[in-house]
Amino acid sequence: MSKSTKALFSLVFSILLLHFPSAGAEEKSAYKIEHMKDNVYRFSAGHYRSVFMVTKQGIFVTDPISDEAAKYLREQLTKRFDVPIRYIAYSHNHVDHTLGGQILAQDGADVVAHEYAAEDLKWTRAPTALPNITFRDTLDIALGDSRVELRYHGPNNGRGSVSMRFMPANVLYVVDWIVIGRMPYRDLLGYDIHGMIHSTREILSGEPFDLFIGGHAETGSRKDVARYLAYLEALYAAVRDGMLAGKSLKALQSEIKLPEYADLPMYDEWLPLNIAGVYKSLVEVSYFNFRPDIDAEF
Repeated sequence: MSKSTKALFSLVFSILLLHFPSAGAEEKSAYKIEHMKDNVYRFSAGHYRSVFMVTKQGIFVTDPISDEAAKYLREQLTKRFDVPIRYIAYSHNHVDHTLGGQILAQDGADVVAHEYAAEDLKWTRAPTALPNITFRDTLDIALGDSRVELRYHGPNNGRGSVSMRFMPANVLYVVDWIVIGRMPYRDLLGYDIHGMIHSTREILSGEPFDLFIGGHAETGSRKDVARYLAYLEALYAAVRDGMLAGKSLKALQSEIKLPEYADLPMYDEWLPLNIAGVYKSLVEVSYFNFRPDIDAEF
């Protein structure tokens, strides 16, 4: 290779590095820690979100997300706060939220999860720290004058998915089964549409919260969560009624529009997939394909 050719390759490579940084640099730039309210913070790793609460008695951390994200978060907590991690709480069993637990728990922190989530992580031999504290319906964990209220609302997404309320900041954290500022994920993989509606209704009928933080997308208010619930109810009703009228999935995806939610990100891309998710649930869970009153091909 001539010197001029080598020089040209070197120049091109340098330009590529400027415009396309390394994977490591991209990952690190995707991490962010934000102060949300009082002693509650949000940790973002790309489009994933977790929450932690800092007290003089220690730190309460939620979903570690991944090994790399957990390493970054642990380093930052050590640098920023002169207190140990006391608790790690998993929102549910899915490994895209629970991996990395062993990194945050390595100094002896307790790992908390609902009993169904803990069971699933154990049975599936998930490569993360297994919970040593579990509960069935409710669990309150106090750290000094602060506490976290964990509540199980029944099936909704995955196994053992819970809400966490951080007090006295009154910040509510829910992963996956409530998403505000965006459409629900694709074809609702792993979701129970009935459970999503039921659990969200239960949240809205409970004590008011000051700030909602989700495991994805945006933060918001009770009004935002109520709009999310209205979307789920409208989506479910439209698919159900269309199926009762004997319409095919293809017809439903063509006809159902729900234009009042067209401002939500991913509306065009994911509405047909959301419809498919409800359709699939009504066939597989509610057995619409065995209904004698429906004249349709499933």
